Amino acid sequence: MRETDMRRRAVLVAAIAVALGAPASRAYASAFQLAEQNGSGLGNAYAGQAAAAEDASTIYFNPAGLTRIPGLQVVAALNFVRPVSEFRDRGSTPATLQPTLGGVDGDAGSLALVPNGYVSYEAVPGMIWAGLGVNVPFGLETKWESGWMGRFHAIKSSVKSVNLNPTVAWKIVPWLSVGAGVNLQWFDAELTNSVNYSAAAFGAGGAAALAGLALAGCGTAAGGCEGVANVSGDTWSWGWNVGAMAELPTRTRVGVAYRSALTHYIKGDVTFSNRPALLAAALPDGPVKTKIEVPDTVSVAVAQQVIPRLELLADFTWTGWSSIQNLSIFRTSGAPLTSTPLRFDDSWRVGLGANYQLTAPVKLRLGVAYDTTPVRNEFRTPRLPDEDRTWLAGGVQWAFSRHAAIDLGFAYLFVRDASSNLPNVDPNPPAGFVASPKGHLVGTYRGEVWVGSVQARYSL
Repeated sequence: MRETDMRRRAVLVAAIAVALGAPASRAYASAFQLAEQNGSGLGNAYAGQAAAAEDASTIYFNPAGLTRIPGLQVVAALNFVRPVSEFRDRGSTPATLQPTLGGVDGDAGSLALVPNGYVSYEAVPGMIWAGLGVNVPFGLETKWESGWMGRFHAIKSSVKSVNLNPTVAWKIVPWLSVGAGVNLQWFDAELTNSVNYSAAAFGAGGAAALAGLALAGCGTAAGGCEGVANVSGDTWSWGWNVGAMAELPTRTRVGVAYRSALTHYIKGDVTFSNRPALLAAALPDGPVKTKIEVPDTVSVAVAQQVIPRLELLADFTWTGWSSIQNLSIFRTSGAPLTSTPLRFDDSWRVGLGANYQLTAPVKLRLGVAYDTTPVRNEFRTPRLPDEDRTWLAGGVQWAFSRHAAIDLGFAYLFVRDASSNLPNVDPNPPAGFVASPKGHLVGTYRGEVWVGSVQARYSL
């Protein structure tokens, strides 16, 4: 076997290992979609990625861009995301029959790792390309202290995903390419919150039921009995993505990309801790289900070579978050368990970036972006205390050989302060659901996000 063939096989084996070994991640982004799908784009605040097509990570941003990647290429990246999310009380009141308000929590964010890997191959020289991407398109984790004042609304919220994206691209003519891919996506969710057992008992049996809880050692005849509910589940689903890229005589590239929505039918279980025997029949542990449609996205991007060393990037991306209106959880029998109103709006993002080739091996990157939230003020929950954010980013690439390059990137996200004014009881629960008193949560969330990345690229 020729040495070149052996090296290509070794690179392919390494790429598959990266793809299959990429772990799920938890992070905080606009809503719970993650922009961190490579390391090379972070330095540009991910501006213009549907037209950049600089490496095999274009599989995610625009599959048509594969036709710009000659031969065989492997890309592996790791992003470090450190969100900060703090709540400042502005007059919250306890839940009905809960005499204790609880404390003000510190930081609900934590360091998260977002990995991704890609491999591309020029299957028919100059005409057909194939590729595989493994990434984490959705992720979220907020974790508040168990005794904080918003505990009946949320304690822990965790979303994890892994996306497998086999892709093909076709160069129709020298200036026009198209691409398409299939997305096989694993989605996992875990939600915890305190449960107002006193309110549940009073609703079922009045003051006598409260006295029964007190005799059983949970709370007093005036209330104060509570525990924690944990809902967790996972599922697989599938969707698709397509893209087109045109290279114009003015040294301009234009890219258009679309990723479809995916509907996840999640099945799992609910468990209740510290549950009094009096409520065992009303609040049993058992299997549950829910449905969530993660949104579709459309991105239009431009890359313009201004002078030989300077490239400018720009994009506009729309995300259809209005597909999510409620988070409603049911028993597998169909009986309603709990529902949280979300009422998401669609969101958009705009970015501007620049790449400057300082020397033959060194490229400098800069970027800025503005990202809107789909969360409405009146429905903002501590599960997702999201607001509009502004990205400032920079990065550097070192191509230390004709086969390999390293990218380093950094970004800081200014997140607007976000208001909270959740009522003690949801005034308009969906039909069949009974709203439980959770406390009037009034205050402000303060947030910021730090992101760093490292990416390695190897080509043959």
